[in-house]
Amino acid sequence: MVLTQLVACYLVHNLHWKWVFFWAYAFGGCINHSLTLAIHDISHNVAFGNKRAKWNRWFAMWANLPIGLPYSASFKKYHIDHHRYLGGDQLDVDIPTDLEGWFFWTPARKVLWLFLQPFFYALRPLVVNPKPVGLMEIQNTVVQLLADAIIFYFWGLKPIVYLIAGSILCLGIHPISGHFIAEHYMFLKGHETYSYYGSLNLITFNVGYHMEHHDFPSIPGSKLPQVKKIAAEYYDSLPQHTSWFRVLWDFVFDDSIGPYARIKREYKLSKLE
Repeated sequence: MVLTQLVACYLVHNLHWKWVFFWAYAFGGCINHSLTLAIHDISHNVAFGNKRAKWNRWFAMWANLPIGLPYSASFKKYHIDHHRYLGGDQLDVDIPTDLEGWFFWTPARKVLWLFLQPFFYALRPLVVNPKPVGLMEIQNTVVQLLADAIIFYFWGLKPIVYLIAGSILCLGIHPISGHFIAEHYMFLKGHETYSYYGSLNLITFNVGYHMEHHDFPSIPGSKLPQVKKIAAEYYDSLPQHTSWFRVLWDFVFDDSIGPYARIKREYKLSKLE
């Protein structure tokens, strides 16, 4: 996928701007969204195993390159908390803020919220649970800016816009982005996590097998269908989604679902934590 995006950068550098944005949404953004889910999988050390954690971090930086902005190192740092403190107030930054829940409650505002979702995911951690910048994040930023500079040197601004615009557009309002809402929003009261077993799993590293993933976070996405098959009696009877597009539609037009439709918990941390 990284090499495909490199070829695409060459192919778009002489196109009209309207076609740059078209291909960013229709093609490149789909690959970039898939790469963010590759980074999600790699963050669980499934690429090289727990004994080679650093190799996983560097491989995630390689997967990060077409996204256009440094992302992988910070994601790893916060995603651990998402699994350890699911729904934790001030700990799980996947939970929308009170301001988001208060403002984005009408259909039009929820559409805007979906469009702005990449920005909320990037900025919310800085507000809710800021953490010191680590060496790995600095390395991630340096590697990413160097790659962007090389692309800009050879092919100009359009490939950079193609990469970044694709990431923003396809992490916002796009059928693949339905997984953001499908995973943990309460479409049924009391049910916090949902799986989706449809065809879009083929390009998203099986992130739809989300109940299975939270039960067994160290199992790679490629093996999660086997988990579902082995333990079918536990998963078949649980509420599940059949369409990520339907998830987005219901989120926008169902008054009972919005940024507030999440379970929030209070965790008491020890001083060591």
